[in-house]
Amino acid sequence: MTTPAHHTPAPTRGIRLPAPPDAALPAGFTVELATGTRRSKDGRLLLGGAPPRLLRLTASAARRLDGGRFTVTDPASGLLARRLLDTGIAHPRPTPVPVSDTTVVIPIRDRAGQLDRLLTALRADPPTSRLPVLVVDDGSTDPAALARVARAHGAELLAHPRNLGPAAARNTGLRHARTPYVAFCDSDVVPEPGWLAVLLAQFADPAVALAAPRVVALPVPAPGLLDRYEEMRSPLDMGVREGPVVPVSALSYVPSATIVVRRAAAGAGFDESMRVGEDVDLCMRLHEAGWRLRYVPTARVGHRHRTDLRNWLAQRVAYGTGAAGLALRHPGQVPPLYAAPWSLAACALALRGRPGPAAVAAALTAVTAVRVARRMPDADSPPLAGALLSLAALRGTAEQLLRCATRHHWPVAVTAAVASSRVRHILIAAAVAEGLVDHRRSGTSLAPLAHVAIRRLDDLAYGWGVWQGAVRHRTTAPLRPRIARRVVSRWTAGDRF
Repeated sequence: MTTPAHHTPAPTRGIRLPAPPDAALPAGFTVELATGTRRSKDGRLLLGGAPPRLLRLTASAARRLDGGRFTVTDPASGLLARRLLDTGIAHPRPTPVPVSDTTVVIPIRDRAGQLDRLLTALRADPPTSRLPVLVVDDGSTDPAALARVARAHGAELLAHPRNLGPAAARNTGLRHARTPYVAFCDSDVVPEPGWLAVLLAQFADPAVALAAPRVVALPVPAPGLLDRYEEMRSPLDMGVREGPVVPVSALSYVPSATIVVRRAAAGAGFDESMRVGEDVDLCMRLHEAGWRLRYVPTARVGHRHRTDLRNWLAQRVAYGTGAAGLALRHPGQVPPLYAAPWSLAACALALRGRPGPAAVAAALTAVTAVRVARRMPDADSPPLAGALLSLAALRGTAEQLLRCATRHHWPVAVTAAVASSRVRHILIAAAVAEGLVDHRRSGTSLAPLAHVAIRRLDDLAYGWGVWQGAVRHRTTAPLRPRIARRVVSRWTAGDRF
């Protein structure tokens, strides 16, 4: 059955979402220290998360964590678990839940074949086989084809008379859903069996508003260069590490290709004035309202990435154009660079390539290491901890500067390179070095030089889009760096629990 969707634009822009009514973790909720979290010998000092945070524990709190995990039993353990979760130092280990109380919403325009593939996967997986499905036809040129596919799989079809964009289509599904949870699935994904149960388990935390799976590449018979690049570097794939989704962090957003939301938290839904970046905007508005968002890579959905060169470049440019709107809506939350003044100064001095400035850079780093060590008298070795943290912060700033020069600010970098042979040599070296480092980290099957070349194309296209968006909105907001106020950013924000 096709239901015309008389659409009234959702007033989402600038409107805060409702805050969670209760953020207290329930008794029986279990958390486990994240892989990579470092503990002092007495167990009372924890360093971890992304960005890294330092937590100091009371003796009783440290005892709770002796086995690396604990279960909430009282308000005190609930507060400790909440802090560990919010910093990313620990992850939830909720009890499995049955798949229920969820509506699947599929925004689509044409693509009847993809819809059939997605609905077939949903109906073939026993936990999702009987869930209500709302297919929102966003102004298709052949609506009858979508209607036939939806009817064949027992899905309800809602129809926009004209194309309003994916945000509006999702919002139509959100308004028609009557279940506590809504799973948004784009038509070009194929969920793997068991994906939804893992995500629904996250909502045992009453403050969780959104959970997202990992979006991986669907296999192709004869993968080309772009296929192999996208397999490891798709902007939809947030990687193998789970964690909280927090602005200005390693997981600053999750894509809406597939997400599950708590309907009571989503309010009016996505900002319909945005054709790009509406998923990032929703993540940020939920975070600003006090909700928690989780990325859970053990839940996976496949996605057919764009690998035609022209369409691939156009997509990257389009993604870049969304940065200006996001930067205006959320000041300081989407900076191209976020670093402390001392590390920026040290990197600038080191780039001079002369002994004098390099010595000053080393002195800046040493002074910072001493200051950090003084803040960590309870570390196993304060001088070593201070040195390692300061060097890590310096490396992070250097990597961000490399990315800025080859991505957000490449027009400025190229202009400077034309005027100066020294800048030109530095820029070429930086472009190659950053690409080779990323090649090693990604584990791609591409040859190193091929990976470097495609990564630079990726950055050129995205950066061009950022500048287009900045000009269109008459703003420099997406190009302005954010300066950290603390000595080593968030490395030594000590808290006691």
